Amino acid sequence: MGSLLGFYLCERAEVWLLDPWREHVAAIQAAGLSCELDGVATTRRPRATTDPAAIGPCDALLVLVKAQQTAWAAEQARLLNAERGTRNAEQLSAFIVQRSALVVTLQNGVGNRELLAEALGAARVGQGVTALGATLLGPGRVRHAGQGTTVFGTSPDRAGMAALADLFSACGLPAELSDDLDSLVWGKLVVNVGINALTALLRVPNGALAATPEARALVAAAVAEAVAVAHARGTALPYADPLAHVLDVARATAANRSSMLQDALRGSPTEIATINRAVVREGQRLGVETPVNRALAELVAALDATIGQRVS
Repeated sequence: MGSLLGFYLCERAEVWLLDPWREHVAAIQAAGLSCELDGVATTRRPRATTDPAAIGPCDALLVLVKAQQTAWAAEQARLLNAERGTRNAEQLSAFIVQRSALVVTLQNGVGNRELLAEALGAARVGQGVTALGATLLGPGRVRHAGQGTTVFGTSPDRAGMAALADLFSACGLPAELSDDLDSLVWGKLVVNVGINALTALLRVPNGALAATPEARALVAAAVAEAVAVAHARGTALPYADPLAHVLDVARATAANRSSMLQDALRGSPTEIATINRAVVREGQRLGVETPVNRALAELVAALDATIGQRVS
């Protein structure tokens, strides 16, 4: 996702991609960033580095690290900001947009904004969700695998968030604002709950979930539990028919490999703790049973725990 957004945003703004993957950064520095859409590859040249000191002061920072990296990245960003203005930290995928030091998370799951706000101050941290899909093809190469709107909350700086939305739109990425951040985040969480764990376990792209009756039944069960938890906590979802919406997203991103599937395929830890497991935790707090999400969370946790023992 970091590469995909960097590819588009660099057309209208000075963009830096910060990534510890040296081969990826070296490929972008040498030949640009290639993005494939509908089988056609185009190359653009955002700036890229593994060294946060090379970037200098930022106007806005988009955070797209995995959930398990958020606390560490936030602390590094806090220390760097205190020392020399708005700086990024290693493993903090970020882009410099236009000088308010606004930090915006577009990560999956729940809890990332709170961690960032604790380290950096709530007055500087905003949040959004995106329906875009991306698949990393290799160093310097990404596929735009799913279309969709990016929605930014209006807190903590409505003008700054509006400027980000305008930039996205100007670069061909539909974007808008929403005053209801809780609805926004849980609306995306329900989508992730229905898609991510199942694609990782079944080893299928998103579209297979909507096309296969057996998989659709599991999607429906996981989504129904997440919706029940959302209602119990008083959160209104941003769509009338949650299951239909999740299946529509799966179809719209049919060729995309979900972020959790990509993690599983390359043997990296998943974000299950902030997605299906988050629904289980909130369900426990509110007295809502979530057996399907609990089973999915346990299965993916076991998948994470046996990375070194997988057969090829």
